[in-house]
Amino acid sequence: MEWTSLVETEIYQPNHQRLIEELGEPRLREWVLQMNIIRAFEEKAEDLFARGLVHGTMHLSIGQEAVAVGASAAMQDGDYLLNHHRGHGHCLAWGSDVRLMMAEFLGKETGYCRGRGGSMHIANVEMNNLGANGIVGGGIPISVGVGLSIRKRKTRQVCLTIFGDGAANEGAFHESLNMASIWDLPVIYLCENNQYAMSMAVQKAFKIPHISLRAAAYGMPGVTVDGNDVLAVYEAVRQAAQRARHGQGPTLVEALTYRWRGHSKSDRQLYRTREEVKAWQARDPIRRLADLLGLSEAEQAELAQRARGQIEEAVAFAQASPEPDLSTIMEGVYA
Repeated sequence: MEWTSLVETEIYQPNHQRLIEELGEPRLREWVLQMNIIRAFEEKAEDLFARGLVHGTMHLSIGQEAVAVGASAAMQDGDYLLNHHRGHGHCLAWGSDVRLMMAEFLGKETGYCRGRGGSMHIANVEMNNLGANGIVGGGIPISVGVGLSIRKRKTRQVCLTIFGDGAANEGAFHESLNMASIWDLPVIYLCENNQYAMSMAVQKAFKIPHISLRAAAYGMPGVTVDGNDVLAVYEAVRQAAQRARHGQGPTLVEALTYRWRGHSKSDRQLYRTREEVKAWQARDPIRRLADLLGLSEAEQAELAQRARGQIEEAVAFAQASPEPDLSTIMEGVYA
């Protein structure tokens, strides 16, 4: 992909056939499976919450699977990930063990954060997944520090920072992108625009047609892609990563997508219509890639069943895992 200007004003359209030939059908089938695993995880999470087995609240990413899979596939081993409160899919796509993810979700000792992180703060430091953040836009300024660390150590790593459209109106967004641009830091700013910051429609919160246009103010490239097209997300993030590795600084990528569920489990969804939800469901990212590959209904059903099987195994592992011992409650707490 070559952008014709610093900031693209149109939604980027990838060459699907070229990418299919380049990546190969076996790898893309794995992407279909991976997106199915993310969706199955989220559907099971919803079920466990309804049964009272999960404490607190949670934020589901059903319908947004292509952003997680496409972006993660474009990165390399050793790169860093910072994501947000709707981040189960990001963690899974980054390569996290679904069993340890489920254990963390259920607050068990065998979870990635020993049950202390839960839904909104899962991290896997060994894989450079620095974790989700319950603060809107909380990971954006952290990415500047990560990028500066990469520069100081003179490695070819890149930091992928994922946040929602609501976070793009936080002051930390503007300050961080400006600093990252001034210092040419190897950071990709990926705005997962799912159309609503809680109940605030993006059309009411922004005067510009694409959030990526803000990149021009910081002297960095910006591009908007169809976030339900996994190949478009992959290509845009791959191009941004190549720029970053060659010392050309940060990029702002906006992925247009949609969450099928409410903001959280307490959301009554009075701000949108059922017709709107159904229209976006017709653009199902899993079905779109499967159809693009020419997978039959039986093949698609088989991949979905494999994904559900992995999730059921993960639930069994988590439920058999021990609760954290009360005597360890102060471990990891700093004063």
